[in-house]
Formats: sequence, structure tokens, C-alpha cells
Amino acid sequence: MKQLILIILIIFPLINFSQSKKITLSEAIEIAKKKSPDYKINLNRNESNYWRYRRYRASFLPELRLDATLPEYRNAVRRITNDAGQDIFVNQNQLLVEGGLSIKQSVPYTGGTLSINTNLERIELFGLDDNIGYAVIPFSIRYFQNSLLFNPFKWDKKIEPLVYEESKREFVENMEQISVSTSRRYFQLLKAQMQLEIAKTNLSNQDTLYQIAQGRFKMGKIAENDLLQMELTLLNSKNDVTSNTLELKRTSQNLARYLELSSENLELDVPANLPLFEVEPEKALVEAQANRKAVVEFRRRRLEAEKEVAFQKGNNRLNVGVVANFGISNNGDDFNNLFNNFNKQQSVSVSLGFPIFDWGVSKSRRKMAEANLDLTNNSINQDQQEFEQEIYLHVLNWSNQRDFLYTAEKAKIVAQKRYDISKKRYILGKITITDLNIALQEKDKAILQYLNSLQNFWQDYYILRQLTLYDFINDKKIEVEDILYD
Repeated sequence: MKQLILIILIIFPLINFSQSKKITLSEAIEIAKKKSPDYKINLNRNESNYWRYRRYRASFLPELRLDATLPEYRNAVRRITNDAGQDIFVNQNQLLVEGGLSIKQSVPYTGGTLSINTNLERIELFGLDDNIGYAVIPFSIRYFQNSLLFNPFKWDKKIEPLVYEESKREFVENMEQISVSTSRRYFQLLKAQMQLEIAKTNLSNQDTLYQIAQGRFKMGKIAENDLLQMELTLLNSKNDVTSNTLELKRTSQNLARYLELSSENLELDVPANLPLFEVEPEKALVEAQANRKAVVEFRRRRLEAEKEVAFQKGNNRLNVGVVANFGISNNGDDFNNLFNNFNKQQSVSVSLGFPIFDWGVSKSRRKMAEANLDLTNNSINQDQQEFEQEIYLHVLNWSNQRDFLYTAEKAKIVAQKRYDISKKRYILGKITITDLNIALQEKDKAILQYLNSLQNFWQDYYILRQLTLYDFINDKKIEVEDILYD
């Protein structure tokens, strides 16, 4: 009794371990969309684009900043200019402590920056006459604008939302690309499994036929050449089993690693045919234009080229800058009286710059930007035509895939039936080994064509979803739940 229990405890884990994992195509795709390396890369890219957009939105919000020097000690000889305008060398032995708060706000309508500042300084002098001095700027308003003729905020307000929208659509497209990649790996393994099964069946049949051929040769009913041909076919069948076994190992590892499965012993299910539905090229094109990132990308590329033209025109001919400051300040030796009787602190500066003669550098930059805009427009027009053509041709190809699959499936059945009949006729001695081998080759070829048609049928279906981001079976747009990042 104890020996029986021991045997059960040893054998049962081995049986359980050797069990294969059953998986369907839809299950494989769902796993890939959560665990595959492509999903993780897609998620990282989407996260980067998300934080880029958050940074852009935050750039229009007020920024509170603290700047401080705690402390700065200096004991050195320096050259300074005195009140008489003379340069003299003095020994500085001092300790500086400084701190200030500032609130900055971008002004999208003008392209400048408005800031409110406050600052406090303390300087302690060491030496024969120790002294402490204070300086304070309790309130100061400053406005800065680099150029009056070019507003970068205006262009960013148009471009950055398109970049973010493009990234969201790209995320959905990449998720559909995961479906395409998964289906390719799935059918590679499925074909390897079915071809190995066919190779083993062929080997068994060829071994039986070879035994029959040996008996006929001994009886003098067939020539030695026919016997050798049968033996060669048997050896080739053995080689097919070996090569298909290796292919099965490779494709099973490929799919298992892509899905991050613990077991490579997978049992795949042959996908059923899709429900009947028609796809009109016009409908597919409308959905693609509404959902694909390429349409947003076209607008973004054109705006970026227009932005460069506006920048060159606004900065190459006339440079105009404005700096304005208004506030109050005070300084003294007594900290308690520092906040009385403030002094005005006002300044306005307008800078102008105009290239009188620069050997055509400014004109060349402007012309280059305009030429790049024309090139971008022409490239976008060509890309739009290729975009529409890709949709149109793939819809036509998809419409034919179902017919191809039906024909290939019927050809497989016919070829298998022909081979079965040919094998029986060979056993009866009514056909030669050459006729039997031709029937065998045509059977294997028909099975391979059917498997390829089945793979193309499903891959083209997922490519159609990727090209349009539309689910034609359920008649709705393909969407992915919003992913939030903390």
C-alpha cells in the first residue's frame, strides 16, 4: 500500500507537468496586450508623451520659485571702479547672504513673461571697520519679451495638443499592431504543429508502404528502382519529422516568450471563420481619417514648418525686445528701518536689431524655411495619397481573403481524398510509385497553402483593424481605456 502511494506521488506531478496549456488566438492576443515586450514599450512611450503634454500645460501656470545664496564668503583682491571712474584694487573680506521669492507667469497672448519678485540681501564686512549692510526689494514687477514679431506660445498652443492627440492614437495603433504580431507568432506555431502531425502521419504511411514494396520486390512484382524510390521517400519523411520537430520547438519558444508564459508546451486551437461582414472602401477611409494618427500628424508637420517660417521672418529682419521693471527698494545699516522710505525702482528697455548687410544670411534662412514648408506640403500631399491607397488596396485584399481561404480549404480536402485513393490503388498495384509521390506532394502542398491562407486571413483582419482603428464586426471605433500616471 505504501509503495502504491509512493508511486502515485511520483507519477502524478510528472503527468501534471507534462500537460499542455490550451490557448486560443483571442486569448493569446489578450495576454500579449498585457504582458508582451511590445506592450511595455508602447506603455513607456505613451507615458513619455503624457508627461510632455503635462509639462506643456504646466508652462502656462504660475511658477513660485525660491533662490538663495546661503552663504557666500569672499576674501580676495579684486579690481573695482571707484566714483571717480578709476580702476583700483581693493581687498574684499565679506560674507554675503541673499534670498528671494519670485512668481513667474507666461503670457500666451504676447509671448512674454511676467514676474513678481522680492529680494533681501545681507553683507557683513570683516577687517578694521566691521560693518553690516542690508538691501531689500520688497516688491518688483518685471516683464520680459524676447521679440515682438514672433510669439512661440501661439504656435505651441496649436502644435502641442496635436502632438498629444497623435501620441494617444499611436498608442491605440500599436495595441492593434500587437494583435498582428501575436497572430503571426500564433499561426507560425499552429502551422508547425499541424505540419509535424502531417509529417508523422506521412512517415507512418510511408513505412507501411515500404514494407509492402519489399514484399512485392521479393515476389518480383516491382523493379528495384521502385523499391529504392519508396525507401528514399521513407527517408525524406523521417527528415521531415526531424525538421518539423525543430521548427515546432522554435515557434513554441517564440510565442511563449512573447506572451511571457511559463510553459512552452502549448496546444493551439484552429480559429473559426469570422462572421460574414462587408467592408466598403469609402467607409474604411472615413474611419481611418477620423481615427488614425497619420491625419493628425499631417496637420502637426504642416504647423511646425509654418512655425519655422514665422520664426525666421520675425527674427531675421528686425529684432525687437522689451524689458520693463517697476518696484521699490531700500538699503541701509539698520534692519529695523529698512522697510521705511522706499526708493523707486523703475526701468524700461526696448532693444532693436536690424541686419544692414549680412551677405544674405537672413534671406537665406528665410528662403530655406519657406522651401522646407513647400517640401513639407508636397510630402504631406504624397503621404495622404499613399494613405488613401493603402486603405483602398487592403480593403480589396481583405474582401478576397475569404474566397482564397474557402478555395484553399476545398483544395486541401480534394488533395487529401486524391492521395487516399492513390494510396489504395498503389497497394492494389494499379499505379506506380511516381504517381503516388505526385499525389503525396500535391496533398502536402495543398495543406501548406491552406495554412498560409488561414494565417493571411486572420492577419489581414487585424491589419484592417489597425489601418482603420475600427471594429467592423461590432460596428464601433476601437478605443483603449485612458491610462493615468501619478
